[in-house]
Amino acid sequence: MCGIVGYIGEEQSAPILIEGLQKLEYRGYDSAGVAIYSNDGIIVKKFKGRLAVLEEHLNKNRISGTLGIGHTRWATHGEPNDINAHPHSSYGGNIAVVHNGIIENYMKLKEWLTSVGTEFITETDTEVIAHLVEYYYEGDLIEAVQKAVHRMEGAYAIGVICKHQPDMLVAVRKDSPLVVGIGQGENFIASDIPALLKYTRDVYFLEDGEMAVLTKEHIDIFNELGMPMERSVFKVTWDLESAEKGGYEHFMLKEMHEQPKAVRDTLMPRLDDTNRIVLNELSLTPEQLKKFNKIVMIACGTAWHAGLVGKAAIERFARIPVEVEIASEFRYRDPFVDENTLLIAISQSGETADTLAALREAKARGAHIMTITNVVGSRISREAQDVFYTWAGPEIAVASTKAYITQVVALYLLGLFMAELKGVMSRDEVATMVEELITMPDKIQHILDHQETIQETANKQLNQDHAFYIGRGLDDYTAREGSLKLKEISYVHSEAIAAGELKHGTIALLEEGTLVVAMATQERLYDKMLSNMKEVKARGAYVVAVTKESLKKEVEQSADIVLSIPNSSDILTPILSVVPLQLFAYYMAVARGADVDKPKNLAKSVTVE
Repeated sequence: MCGIVGYIGEEQSAPILIEGLQKLEYRGYDSAGVAIYSNDGIIVKKFKGRLAVLEEHLNKNRISGTLGIGHTRWATHGEPNDINAHPHSSYGGNIAVVHNGIIENYMKLKEWLTSVGTEFITETDTEVIAHLVEYYYEGDLIEAVQKAVHRMEGAYAIGVICKHQPDMLVAVRKDSPLVVGIGQGENFIASDIPALLKYTRDVYFLEDGEMAVLTKEHIDIFNELGMPMERSVFKVTWDLESAEKGGYEHFMLKEMHEQPKAVRDTLMPRLDDTNRIVLNELSLTPEQLKKFNKIVMIACGTAWHAGLVGKAAIERFARIPVEVEIASEFRYRDPFVDENTLLIAISQSGETADTLAALREAKARGAHIMTITNVVGSRISREAQDVFYTWAGPEIAVASTKAYITQVVALYLLGLFMAELKGVMSRDEVATMVEELITMPDKIQHILDHQETIQETANKQLNQDHAFYIGRGLDDYTAREGSLKLKEISYVHSEAIAAGELKHGTIALLEEGTLVVAMATQERLYDKMLSNMKEVKARGAYVVAVTKESLKKEVEQSADIVLSIPNSSDILTPILSVVPLQLFAYYMAVARGADVDKPKNLAKSVTVE
């Protein structure tokens, strides 16, 4: 979940490293550092705190050098402090390393290295890598890194430089993202593409176990056996501006306002001139669909909530049973999947470690693997048999908004596509749903254009310490996502409960002024939901309700504040009802003075278990 960058070329590396780390700070921001080869030695500067601390130091104490590596950290081993910050150096100062991931056998390696005289100064697993490479170094950095990684277990993307070979930067990846940027007289490594976009649009994606050896003029890629590998150049088509704030106060606010476009970009390329769904990127045939006796979705966090909505949509449209599993639990419970199972892995980054591990477990059991992801070339997309890309563009804020909503849209499209392919829904029935889907971007825009009440409500509730979200049916799933957003960025303790479960314990926690966000968009369950709202009101709760415009007047009688959304059919309402919840969480976080884009203890891409 950390961010790494590396540069070798003719330019001064320090400003390039800092600029790259700024684009990766969403991956970790409790400390940052650089290691730069300068004047026959490697100079390491690293500090606890945000990247700005490191940047200020380097502005005052410039380091000259055209080879360097940098790191922004999300702590896993050892508290955030100057000592535990990356890069880490070997005891002789010959080797410097940056690392994203976890070395699972680091304690065994540490004990062995200690027994041969190595002294450790940090609590990190990464320091082991530096000492291990130093131990094997006999004048050949490539060979030393190869020997070191053969002894390492776990997930890692590493960048290594050596004092005695300043014409070389070595990088290796296993289960953690790493891209190699191709320049003219200069080359780069980074955890993610935005760090490179100012300098190049041509990149290589490293596969598991592969090593990249960079000089100013060349990039060589080797597999884990040391054999040279050919790799196609991937050309990035989106621009740097799409990864910048564009005048918005926060990335999260910008990304919420990009949701109409993201939905449109995900939806419209999959419709032909007659608005019929065409998923040419998928290999699924009617014969395959008939073979599948169930669908299993695996995901984590927000993507799991999207899967819950997708379950309801696919079961309703295609009449195929769907299970939605938390990926981190999936592979530890001996899951029942086989060649008759379609497994759908949902991940914004396409690098989520738990989801990747669960995908591999299902694949080994014979399941057909499909993924829904936002990142072209990501690890999960390369391991799946079918890929459904959500064209949301880069998402920088840690709390996901546009990636979530496009995942939901993708699952609706997939459910309708399957329904028509199987003959469960008629062409006209599917067309009716598609016509309504096409209206969703404008309806989302309507909510964004009329958010004053949402902001005012958040400002009035900023001192809340606890909140409960309630809903029934699809509203229950949206409530879970809204609750997660609130706790992620505002640090308000929040729980989501299926409204019918209130009387089975949770209602005991309600007291005068307790914030309850009630979702009331499902007309079939509307009367029951009104009863639940009256129950919590009778116990002193302050009720913020989300409902359709057509139901607003009735809901006002059971709520303190009503946030309305445009009318839609019940099944498609989750695309709209999540938007006011996103905005509410955002404005609560702003009102409470929280760092919206970089919430404490969280990182964007969860690449470790």
